[in-house]
Amino acid sequence: MYENLARQGHLHVDETGHKDNGELWWTWCFRADLDTLFKIDPTRRADVLMEVLGREFAGVLGCDYFSAYRRYRRACGVTIQFCLAHLIRDVKFLTTLPNPQDRALWRALARSVCGSCLLSFIGGTDCPERLFRQQLQQARDQVLYVATTAVPATRNCEALAQRFQQHGAAILSIHHHPGIEPTNNLAEQAIRFVVSDRRIPPGTRSEAGRQWCARMRSRGALQMNRSAV
Repeated sequence: MYENLARQGHLHVDETGHKDNGELWWTWCFRADLDTLFKIDPTRRADVLMEVLGREFAGVLGCDYFSAYRRYRRACGVTIQFCLAHLIRDVKFLTTLPNPQDRALWRALARSVCGSCLLSFIGGTDCPERLFRQQLQQARDQVLYVATTAVPATRNCEALAQRFQQHGAAILSIHHHPGIEPTNNLAEQAIRFVVSDRRIPPGTRSEAGRQWCARMRSRGALQMNRSAV
């Protein structure tokens, strides 16, 4: 099963915590178009990604901005698409701040990000491939310009600018891989019922229980994915 995931061209991953005999463990969800794998592990580190996907994963990995994915990208050079829904949520937080400079950055960045995302999905329908690629590059450059140039000298704006400076390529992978999902919704939807199960005490209790939960969840998700096709 790991080998099948490692060969995927586009894969989503998410993780959530749960209790095992009162201790915190982590349920990882790897979601492809048809295949879904759940893995229960005591760690939330990038080592899990390296174990499941290997150090030479050649596809595009959709995920949130959690440090394990950033380390996986840094250590293995994999291509990542950080979830733009998470980014927009973080950027939108600027609208709640009293400083008008924070709010101005939100408005400018929201326009450029939303415009570039729309272009990546529909902009190439009526123009040659070469021109479409040029338009994508221009849209990407515009987002990076707004996010990193003449940024107001406030703590929140500077933190956001640093994110784009360090991870701009991973935030905007959609411009190099048009048509890929810009959010991590597939993995989040697949793992949602695991989050609901956390309310049922006491969680798992043994290695056998963890393996059973992982297998049953993977099998159930696989059946749901295939029935939806």
